[in-house]
Amino acid sequence: MSREEKVHGPILMKARESLYTDRYELSMLDGALVSGVINAKATFEVFTRSLANGYRYGVVGGTGRLIEALADFSFDDDTIAWLLDEHIVSNELATFLSAYRFEGDVHGYLEGEVFTSLSPILRIEGRFSDLILETLVLSILNYDSGVATKATRVVHAASGHRLIEMGSRRTNEVAAVAAARAAYVAGFDATSNLAAGMMYGVPTAGTAAHAFVLAHRSEREAFEAQVAAQGPGTTLLVDTFDVEAGTELALDVAGVNLGAIRIDSGDVASSSRRSRKLLDQRGGTNVKITVTGDLDEFVIAELLANDAPIDSFGVGTKLVTGYMPPGFVFKLVAIEDGTSMRPVAKRSIGKMSSGGVKDAYRLFEDGVAVTELVVTRDSRDTRPSAQGRSLVHGLVDHGVTVVDTSLEIARATARAAVAELPRSAFVLGAGEPVLTTEAVASSTPDQ
Repeated sequence: MSREEKVHGPILMKARESLYTDRYELSMLDGALVSGVINAKATFEVFTRSLANGYRYGVVGGTGRLIEALADFSFDDDTIAWLLDEHIVSNELATFLSAYRFEGDVHGYLEGEVFTSLSPILRIEGRFSDLILETLVLSILNYDSGVATKATRVVHAASGHRLIEMGSRRTNEVAAVAAARAAYVAGFDATSNLAAGMMYGVPTAGTAAHAFVLAHRSEREAFEAQVAAQGPGTTLLVDTFDVEAGTELALDVAGVNLGAIRIDSGDVASSSRRSRKLLDQRGGTNVKITVTGDLDEFVIAELLANDAPIDSFGVGTKLVTGYMPPGFVFKLVAIEDGTSMRPVAKRSIGKMSSGGVKDAYRLFEDGVAVTELVVTRDSRDTRPSAQGRSLVHGLVDHGVTVVDTSLEIARATARAAVAELPRSAFVLGAGEPVLTTEAVASSTPDQ
């Protein structure tokens, strides 16, 4: 078999989660086999050193997806054969990997929870071999949390208006599903992505594109076909030729029971005002107006500030490509040393970390969140005041999921956590984090 056949064959085209990783993860485990540290008890933590892009808070996304991936994480015979054939692992490591399953514990912030700099959003307690999970953990949490944070900003800017995630054609097919899921956690109402609907139960929405109109001999013929197929409650796209003429024609075809019109181009503020006037004049006061086309939180906020009569927004490109990844890192914080766990930490300039197992609490003043208290477990000060609440929860116990990963629970968590933030959190311009991080360090020196 040629190398080209190997690369384009079924093994990599349908790679397991265990191959969504960086090669050096396996290289390190080969070395850990030699040193004997591979089975040492170890604790890893995930956190970000600072919030991205001047954001004032972050929202945890992807926890449910990650827990599912951990349960499925393994190396089948084909994968092991490929790793050996490519000289990526030794025979000894191949044998080890063939039996590997994650059997440790996971603690962390619930999906939908707010985080800030140094928040210990995830902790994995297992063996040093669990280092192999690093790339998978970070790829899921960085992408999903980045989209969830961006989506939360959009939700707040939309002020209760209906939001549809429509970014599938602007990212790859796997990320499209993850983005739809993360946006729904953040408070979006629906997605255009059917895979997200089937896999996660995210409500789906969508009617027709310009190609449908152009495929017919006239705009009227297209509208008539759509109404015949979907009923008058459908949404008709009215900007293929002329927005005002399209709006008039939509009413001619569907009547005042038309569900909505959609405007996808041009000056949507001006177009929506003219269309609203036409709809109302002809008795279509209940017909909604949806707009799409390169929208984000800034554009939506401006449209609503200028009283554009828009009922719902479709957000795509700038949600799935304009998000800012939180910059989560995955760090070893404690390793087995004899009969105890030894705290360990980096001392690299600009990339320092803090050793020891940590818990976190949110502190409040007059019911408003103000502080993230991060406490190293063996420090003397381990509990907040009565006004705080614990942020770190058990998620996986000895490899078994012990938390409800449903999206409705995650949506409720996000809604409640964001509601606790001060009003300054929702200023769209760049600023400092609204939660002050207060770290209570370990009494044991890091090594």
